[in-house]
Amino acid sequence: MKIMVASDIHGSYEHCKMIIDKYHELNCDKLLLLGDLLYHGPRNNLPKDYNPKAVIELLNSEADNILAVRGNCDTEVDQMVLDFPIMAEYIYLISDDTVIFATHGHKINPDCPPRLPKNAILLNGHTHVAKDIMMDGYRYMNPGSPSIPKENSAPSYIIVENGKAELMKFN
Repeated sequence: MKIMVASDIHGSYEHCKMIIDKYHELNCDKLLLLGDLLYHGPRNNLPKDYNPKAVIELLNSEADNILAVRGNCDTEVDQMVLDFPIMAEYIYLISDDTVIFATHGHKINPDCPPRLPKNAILLNGHTHVAKDIMMDGYRYMNPGSPSIPKENSAPSYIIVENGKAELMKFN
């Protein structure tokens, strides 16, 4: 199974479309979204092409292909308009023999990691900074944010396939 991982769309239609287009271009099986789908939150500026209603329509058109976790800007109201579950704090996945723990990152992150088996992958967003680093016994990966990247981070995503994960930049 080929999984594309993205995070922190924050209501940007242009960037949501970029994610969906890349998902189809790469012929992925699932799109794993790490939260903060519709709203920008009080600490962020409005992203380019901010249009949560259009993002809702676009994401709902892909509902059968999406796995998602709840971000700190996602609420029960968001769940009412989205046709796929977004309220889970985390998702466990297994790709070949690799355990993947996916969460938004505002609660569980490298500073407060879950118990993970050796060589597992901790995926989270939240910081808007793309990362791929080895931690003590596990790999930490963050796709960053395509709409509001921070710390000069490039708009990125992650591809997980056959137990391997790769951080990729949008062209």
